[in-house]
Amino acid sequence: MKKIIQLSILVFISFFVFQSCQKDADDEIISTPEDVSIQNFIWKGLNQYYLWQPDVPNLADNRFRTQSERDAFLSNYKVPEELFDALRVSPTIDRFSWMVDDYVTLEQSLQGTSKNNGVEFGLSYKPNSTTELFGFVRYIIQGSDASNKDIKRGDMFTAVNGTPLTTANYQSLLFGSNENYVLNMAEFNGTTVVSNGKTISLTKTTLTENPILVKKVISVGTKKIGYLMYNGFYADFDSQLNTVFGEFKSQGITDLVLDLRYNSGGSVRTATYLASMITGQFTGKVFAKQQWNPKINDYFEKNDPDGLSNFFTDKIGSTPINSVNMTKVYILTTKSSASASELVINGLKPHINVVQIGDATTGKNVGSVTLYDSPDFTEKNKNPKHKYAMQPIVLKIVNSAGFGDYFNGLAPTHELKETISTFGILGNENEPLLKLAIAKITGTGKLTPQSSGKEFEFFKDSKSSNPFGNQMYLDKAPRGLQKALD
Repeated sequence: MKKIIQLSILVFISFFVFQSCQKDADDEIISTPEDVSIQNFIWKGLNQYYLWQPDVPNLADNRFRTQSERDAFLSNYKVPEELFDALRVSPTIDRFSWMVDDYVTLEQSLQGTSKNNGVEFGLSYKPNSTTELFGFVRYIIQGSDASNKDIKRGDMFTAVNGTPLTTANYQSLLFGSNENYVLNMAEFNGTTVVSNGKTISLTKTTLTENPILVKKVISVGTKKIGYLMYNGFYADFDSQLNTVFGEFKSQGITDLVLDLRYNSGGSVRTATYLASMITGQFTGKVFAKQQWNPKINDYFEKNDPDGLSNFFTDKIGSTPINSVNMTKVYILTTKSSASASELVINGLKPHINVVQIGDATTGKNVGSVTLYDSPDFTEKNKNPKHKYAMQPIVLKIVNSAGFGDYFNGLAPTHELKETISTFGILGNENEPLLKLAIAKITGTGKLTPQSSGKEFEFFKDSKSSNPFGNQMYLDKAPRGLQKALD
């Protein structure tokens, strides 16, 4: 069986080629001036790993003749974030690279831990407006402050602490530093969304979201349909995810509905595990391929072509994966389904029949990795004088057939957009998207009319509005092998 190569190892090896002691044009080792040490970290990390490095003139390998010349350039950017933004390509091309001044918060967020009151919501424009917004609750995180309040899926709100939501203020009102706020609830009166006088007080706490929101087996005639609503590819829950598939397997499911409608992404490795749980008959075959910047790609194509691929696997570490051997899977999506969710859909398509139900996805086919200010950009020996870290886009992912161009999202096989008036209960057989999936599985789809309801123009959701949302990332940063390079 072909050796299973995890993406974390890929990054490990990629570092082998390109990281070395920082030297000037005369090979003299230079110490970085303290006042631009963070800026040097940003430049070096992006120069080595940034996917679009060849397209940014100031990141060119020969841009600076000496370290002193580079320091002079970097000294023009007193604020690290401003340099990071200046070294990125156009925002229309790179929509997802970012950096933080506290890597602890970043590390927690990538595992589903954040300051959160438990209300996961969407934002839409009010009718006939391009600036006024309203929010609607998609689901409540279990164990959160909101789970103990009178607020539920489908509820609407128009203001925070009495201030109406707009495209200009929603970020500060909903995602600012204030850990307590009041939602001013609302309802649709047939024409527009108006206040109903009700308020809900909420408090943000440090909360870890279990991405497995709903799991059940639905029996319909001779069919046993496994249903899983999965809201984040968090590696800390890989074992629990495997347990769910063990339950599906023991109950002998004949079909599978995977609900990714609110899943904005996460770990590439976890996505590979999930694809392997859904199938099981493709162990050792290519699930996805990575495309890096030319420096990294050239090395692998010459020295380790398999290092550019992710393979279906039958183990999580030493634990056997519980695979259900599906040849067809039904996946529910919305515009909030992004990155690792799209990777699962696209990666499975060359191997099994993927029936996508709902709306087109976000369109994020690129992945990132956390880079720290350390000699080899890993978490080891981090600079103790600050907590800056970067999460730049470092690769594009395609499936085994080479397809990965879905910048505008993956289109559904059967379109059925969610509407607030027809939300339904998640996991209930009459919830519109699940109902359509069941109808397709049982062969009664043509007899089932699509649910209709008032459509509002979508703006954003709570995960994508948060800088930590919509990520597809590598679980491990590179490990330094400078001695092997010498």
